[in-house]
Amino acid sequence: MDELNARSEDPTLWDDPQQAQALMRERTKLEDSIKTYQSLEAELNDNLELIEMGEAEGDEDVIKEAEAALEAARDIAARQRVLTLLSGEADSLDSYVEIHSGAGGTESQDWASMMLRMYTRWAEAKGHKVELIERHDGEEAGIKSATILVKGEDAYGWLKTESGVHRLVRISPYDSNARRHTSFASVWVYPAIDDTIEIEVNESDCRIDTYRASGAGGQHVNTTDSAVRITHEPTGIVVQCQNERSQHKNRATAWDMLRARLYEAELQRREEEANAEAASKTEIGWGHQIRSYVLQPYQMVKDLRTGVETGNPDGVLDGDLDPFMAAALAARVDGTTAEVADLD
Repeated sequence: MDELNARSEDPTLWDDPQQAQALMRERTKLEDSIKTYQSLEAELNDNLELIEMGEAEGDEDVIKEAEAALEAARDIAARQRVLTLLSGEADSLDSYVEIHSGAGGTESQDWASMMLRMYTRWAEAKGHKVELIERHDGEEAGIKSATILVKGEDAYGWLKTESGVHRLVRISPYDSNARRHTSFASVWVYPAIDDTIEIEVNESDCRIDTYRASGAGGQHVNTTDSAVRITHEPTGIVVQCQNERSQHKNRATAWDMLRARLYEAELQRREEEANAEAASKTEIGWGHQIRSYVLQPYQMVKDLRTGVETGNPDGVLDGDLDPFMAAALAARVDGTTAEVADLD
């Protein structure tokens, strides 16, 4: 804080407004954290003294009141601990979320659309903005794939542990015999890099395809080759964008997405090199199932990496994902499960 205060008093700071705003945001965030810590410390000491006084005087009411205050402080401390886990290089950035339906046709496509709604509701509850980048609808229902951009503080930090395969078990609404079906959908999360992060991409390594956008979007969108797909041949990474009517704008967004995917791949490589053992415990690549959502014959959502579970799948599908994210973050950082109170 002393360092940031000194830098904020530099008269040349605002020569670069973007850098100055970033510094002031960091300063405010750190100031809030310090105040919360000091408040918790004071709350702890004051209520421990009250309990000693209550025990000395035999006053049970004072003891109960102090214990209740300590429980409230404990919940605040649990929430603050989760925030300390969001300290990665890219955690503060906005985040892309790609969702792809698995094998199974309409069933999996409907599950993919449910997941799109789940992440959208989670982001909106956080006060984040959600921008649809591309969406490919299924023939009968649901989506084949979709990409959204979540804009908000620590968006990537929260979402990064959601990459992987998600499994749904339910009575199919598309089965006339009302049989139980298992569906899969894949999620891939990567940070939306800003201008301060330089990623060089050799255009000769890329194949660019244009195609006609699908789904709603107006007559112009559906009758011109405005959608853009870029394939980075050395890595096999594919990105696509169709949300704009202009091919030029879609192309620019697709390049941004490609640079973001390459940056995310570099972050994962560094993490694996820094701690191979931890990386093996928290592998989040394609083909790794991370969570099961069971609606029939019982109701439960369970994270297979951390063991965190709930009997309220409706709440989870409505965006209540913080307990799962917090536990996965803790396991990723230090191999423990975060103790999460009410994070709202």
